[in-house]
Amino acid sequence: MVDLTTNYLGLNLKNPLIASASPLSQKAETVRELEHAGIAAVVMYSLFEEQIIYDSLRLDRDLSQGTESFAEALTYFPDLASYTDLNQYSIGPEDYIENLHELKNAVDIPIIGSLNGISTGGWIEYASKIEGAGADALELNIYNLPTDPEISSQTIEAEYLELVRSIRASIKIPIAIKLSPFFTALPNFARQLVDAGADGLVLFNRFYQPDFDLDELEVVPRLILSTSQELRLPLRWIAILYGRVSADFALTTGIHTARDVLKATMAGASASMAASTLLKYGIEQVSEILHGVESWMEENEYDSINQMKGSMSQQAVAEPAAFERANYIRELSSFDLRYTP
Repeated sequence: MVDLTTNYLGLNLKNPLIASASPLSQKAETVRELEHAGIAAVVMYSLFEEQIIYDSLRLDRDLSQGTESFAEALTYFPDLASYTDLNQYSIGPEDYIENLHELKNAVDIPIIGSLNGISTGGWIEYASKIEGAGADALELNIYNLPTDPEISSQTIEAEYLELVRSIRASIKIPIAIKLSPFFTALPNFARQLVDAGADGLVLFNRFYQPDFDLDELEVVPRLILSTSQELRLPLRWIAILYGRVSADFALTTGIHTARDVLKATMAGASASMAASTLLKYGIEQVSEILHGVESWMEENEYDSINQMKGSMSQQAVAEPAAFERANYIRELSSFDLRYTP
């Protein structure tokens, strides 16, 4: 019998498979189903910075409504047009805290809260509220797409680091930072995040790209679930960072099969986070993945997840350059181009 247990963010997990932030965590009943299927922990759906801002604006609006009342009142009936884009968030901050508390009471597995934003401010208060509601850890999903050419990368990174320091100072539970891959010197920045107080790094945030509707001439969202092919990018970076940055790593984006979990573990990930495959194939996919992991380990004579962890990281493999530029050249030269008439 192989040992699937692992440790992530100081949490003792029964296996490395975690349900990443998704609609599956909105109901206690669904989270119980995930637990029964074998999931080791659940990251709650994200509480967005915009939701907190909207909640504050709404409170301010309600408190000030009617303060300029007269025959032709200017503000007696509030202008809700400015709130239109934010009304899409149906679950407010306080509802999020209540839901987290409900999930904690419903299951025995760890529940990880999730905050999605880019600035310090009101949402730091909600980091404390998430801790108070019983979350076992907090995942900070830093989702920012800088579009202003006047803002430098140094400015953006300094803001991220200040955010981590501020939240680290406000809570005691472990903190994981969910990052995008778009940093010029990712290893250096990863180390700075750890120095600022991060206990773990989740690689990588999956940016949802807009599309064009040519009939309506509008920019529209197009949600496309991930595939196992997307595993390669986080796999490479975890393998590079493992042993160089003192943090626990979770691989997210591209975890669909048992082989994906095995690869993530060999790269150095303490946890593998899945959402798309559960949304596409159902919660029963958890059991199938875990059974596949266990069967492969038995066939290949691995006793435990810890024995396997990091065994194919850059520091462990015979050819470390395979993770760097040399691999780029080899890949190009290995491609067999055949022309057909």
